[in-house]
Amino acid sequence: MRLKPTKTKILSLRRLLPLRRRWARRGLRVVFTNGVFDIVHPGHVHILESARALGDILIVGVNTDSSARRLGKGPSRPVNTLAERSSVLAAMAFVDAVVAFGEDTPEELVAELKPAVLVKGGDYRVHQVAGRTHAGRVVIIPFKKGYSTTELLRKLG
Repeated sequence: MRLKPTKTKILSLRRLLPLRRRWARRGLRVVFTNGVFDIVHPGHVHILESARALGDILIVGVNTDSSARRLGKGPSRPVNTLAERSSVLAAMAFVDAVVAFGEDTPEELVAELKPAVLVKGGDYRVHQVAGRTHAGRVVIIPFKKGYSTTELLRKLG
C-alpha cells in the first residue's frame, strides 16, 4: 500500500466535495468524526482507529483555532495551531482527509459530506451529536480511560 503525502490529505471543503462524490460513485463507505485534537494522545488514536474500522474512508473535521477557543477550554488553547493539528492528523495512515471548520459545531460540514457513519467520543449521547440527521448512522466510541488533553496539560503545568 502506497501512503499519500500528508499535505495532500489536508483539504478545503471545496476540494473535498468532488472526492466525496467520487468515493460515493465507487461505493466506498465514508466515516466522519471531528474535534479539536489539540495534543493528540492514545485516546484520540483509539477513537480515530475505531472510526476508520467502520468504513472505507475516514474524514476528520478539525475546529479552527477560533472555534476551538469558543469551546471554552481556556484562553491558552489550542496549544497547537490548526495547521499543526491538521498535519499531525493527516500523517496518520488511517486518516484519508482532514478538513477545517470554523463554526461552533460541524453541522454544516456533515450536511455537505453526508457520511454513512458519524462518529463521536464517549462523552456524547446520540441525541447530542451535531449533524446526526445528515448521516446514515451515529456511533459513539467509548473513551480509552486515563487520556485527556486537559488533564495532560494540567500535569505539565
